Amino acid sequence: MKNISLLAALVLFAACQEETKKRDPITVNYPSTKKVDTVDNYFGTEVPDPYRWLEDDRSEETEAWVKKQNSVTFGYLEKIPFREDLKNRLEKLWNYEKVGSPFKEGDYTYYYKNNGLQNQYVVYRKKDGGEEEVFLDPNTFSEDGTTSLMGLSFTKDGSKAAYLISEGGSDWRKGIVIDAESKEIVEDTLVDIKFSGISWKGNDGFFYSSYDKPEGSELSAKTDQHKLYYHKLGTPQSEDKIIFGGTPEEKHRYVGGSVSEDQKYLFISASVSTSGNKLFMMDLSKENPELVTILDDTDSDTYVIDNDGATLYLVTNREAPNKKVVVVDAANPTPENWEDLIPETENVLTAGTGGGYFFTEYMVDAISKVLQYDYDGKLIREVELPGVGSAGGFGGKKEDKEFYFSFTNYNTPGSLYKYNVETGEYEQYWKPQIDFNPDDYESKQVFYNSKDGTKVPMIITYKKGTELDGKNPTILYGYGGFNISLTPSFSIVNAVWMEQGGVYAVPNLRGGGEYGKKWHDAGTKLNKQNVFDDFIAAAEYLIDNKYTSKEYLAIRGGSNGGLLVGATMTQRPDLMQVALPAVGVLDMLRYHTFTAGAGWAYDYGTSEDNEEMFDYIKGYSPVHNVKAGTEYPATLVTTGDHDDRVVPAHSFKFAAELQEKQAGNQPTLIRIETNAGHGAGTPVSKTIEQYADIFGFTFYNMGYDELPNQSVLKEFKD
Repeated sequence: MKNISLLAALVLFAACQEETKKRDPITVNYPSTKKVDTVDNYFGTEVPDPYRWLEDDRSEETEAWVKKQNSVTFGYLEKIPFREDLKNRLEKLWNYEKVGSPFKEGDYTYYYKNNGLQNQYVVYRKKDGGEEEVFLDPNTFSEDGTTSLMGLSFTKDGSKAAYLISEGGSDWRKGIVIDAESKEIVEDTLVDIKFSGISWKGNDGFFYSSYDKPEGSELSAKTDQHKLYYHKLGTPQSEDKIIFGGTPEEKHRYVGGSVSEDQKYLFISASVSTSGNKLFMMDLSKENPELVTILDDTDSDTYVIDNDGATLYLVTNREAPNKKVVVVDAANPTPENWEDLIPETENVLTAGTGGGYFFTEYMVDAISKVLQYDYDGKLIREVELPGVGSAGGFGGKKEDKEFYFSFTNYNTPGSLYKYNVETGEYEQYWKPQIDFNPDDYESKQVFYNSKDGTKVPMIITYKKGTELDGKNPTILYGYGGFNISLTPSFSIVNAVWMEQGGVYAVPNLRGGGEYGKKWHDAGTKLNKQNVFDDFIAAAEYLIDNKYTSKEYLAIRGGSNGGLLVGATMTQRPDLMQVALPAVGVLDMLRYHTFTAGAGWAYDYGTSEDNEEMFDYIKGYSPVHNVKAGTEYPATLVTTGDHDDRVVPAHSFKFAAELQEKQAGNQPTLIRIETNAGHGAGTPVSKTIEQYADIFGFTFYNMGYDELPNQSVLKEFKD
C-alpha cells in the first residue's frame, strides 16, 4: 500500500512539474474601439452597425485606431521566439532566380525575371544572338518597392509599348507610353485607369477602361459605370473618346475592349457582375464603325478567342456549362448562327491559340489535360504533360512555330518548357535552382462527402513518412467562389510550412469552377452555405483520418476565401485552433456599397434584394455572427490599408467584434499592412514579413515554443 501511495505521489509530482513548465501566455491588451448608434433597417429588421465609423478610411480617428491595433499586434508577434527564424528561412528559400515565359515583340524576345529577392520582377529583352538588357525595372519606380508593374502591351510591330503601374497596391492605375527601341517616354502619363488592359489599334492609339473618379474616398467609394475609351497618341487624355459605356443604356460595371490579332475587329465585353457578359464588335477597317451586337444578354460567359478574316471563333458556356468552342460568320454573329467546333465535354475547358492551332486545357478533378486542335476542329494530339499537376501558357501568336508552357504542382516548383506546335515535341527550357527537394514530399488526392452527400475533391501535400497520428500542424486552405478553380501549384511559403512537418490541404469547394457552371452556381446566393459546409467537411475529414486534430488545425483563405474563414470560424469555432482570414469580405450586408463590390452580386446576392436574401446573408455574415460568450480560435486577421478591392473596413469591423466578444484566452489580432492593397504587386520583402508573422502566429498558437523541424534551420544556418 505504501508503494502505491509513493507511486501516486511521484505521478502527482511529475504532473505538477509539467504544469510549472507551461509557458505564460503573451499578454494582450486590446485597444478600446468606440461604438456608435448607427442602425440600419432591412425589411423591418433593425441591424446595429456600431463600428460604422471605421468605414471612413480617410479619418484621423480610423488612422489612430489602425496604429493602435498594429502596435498591439506587432508587440505580440515580436514575442514569438521563432519569428525571425521563419523570416530567415523564407528569405533563403525565396532567394533563387525566377523566369517567366519568353514572348516575341518586334525584333526582341522579352521575359520577366527576378534574381531572387527583388521586390518586383524586372522585364528583360534581347535580340537573337544579342546581349540581355533591362527593358523595365519596376524596382526603380519607388524607393520602398510598393509601386508595381501591372500590365504591358506592345503595338503589333513592337515599336511602341504602354504599361500600367499600381501605387501602394491600389486597383487604380497610371498608364505610361514609351518608344520600345529607345525606352523613352513619348507623352504625358494617363491616370485613373481601373480594371483594364491596354489594346493597341495600329501605332496610333489604344483602348482602355475606367470609371469616373468617385466623390469621397477613391479607395472605398462606389464605382459602377465602367467606360471603354480610345486614346489617340499625341492628344491629351481629356480628349479621349468614349467608345462604350457612356450612356445610361450602356451602363455596366465591367467593360473591356480587345483588338483582334489581325487588327480588323474591336471586341467589347460588358458585364453587370463577375459572371455573365454581353458581347459586341466593331469593324475597325471601316471609317466610322458601327457597334454590332453578338450577344445581348448576360446569361453566359462568352468571348472571342480568335478570327480568321470574317470567321469568328468563340468560347462560351451558353447551353454548355463546361464550355465549348463555336464558330460563326461576322456578318451574322448572333447565337442562333453559332456552330460547334470543339464540343462540350464532361470536363471544364480553357482554350488558347498559337501557331495556327487551338489548345484546349481541361480540368480533370482539378488536374490539367491538354489537347491540340486545328481550325477545322480536328484533334491533332493530346500533349503528354511532364507529370500530374497544372499546365499553363499554351498559346502564342499565329506565326509562332514554338511557344513556352509552364508546369507545376503543390510539391514541384514551376518549370518552363519550349513546345514545337507542328511536332508536339517539347524540351525543358528553364528549371528553378531552389533549395527544396520535391522528392521528399507527396501529394494525395482524396474525395470526401460534404454535409448533403456531395463528393468533393481535396489534395493533401506533406513530407513523405509523415505519421498520421493527429498531431501534424495543418493548414486547410480554401476559396469557393466566383468560378475560380484551385489547381495544384507550388508556393515557396507552403514549402516552408511543409519543411516544418506541416500538412497543406486544398479542397475544391463548390462555388469554384472546377466542375463548370453548375459547380459554381451550387455555391452562390441561397446556396452559399454549401461552400462553408464543404470546408467544414474537409476539416472533419482531416481530423477523422488523423492527418491532424483540432489542436493542430489552422484554416486560411483570402478575399472570398477570407469570407470562407470568417463564416467557418463563427459557425464552428470548436473545429480549429487557428483562423487566418485575409483581406476578407466580412460585412456581407454592406459589401456592395463599396468600390466595385456590387459586381459580386451574382455570387452573393445583396441584403437589399428581398427579405429572404437578407435573412440568408445575415445568417452567415461573419461580422454579424460573432457571439458574446463564445470561445473563438486564435485569430490573425490580415488586410492592407490601401485595399480598394475589398476595403479594409470589413476586417476592421470583424476584428473589433472578435476583440469585444471573445470569451476564451486565444488572441484575436489584426495585422494591417500599410501602403498595401489586395495583394497583387506586393513587394517580396513585405510578403516574407507577412508570412513569417502568419506562420509564427500559427505555430505558436498550436503550442510550439520552437519550430517542429529545427534541423532545417540548422542546415541553412550552417
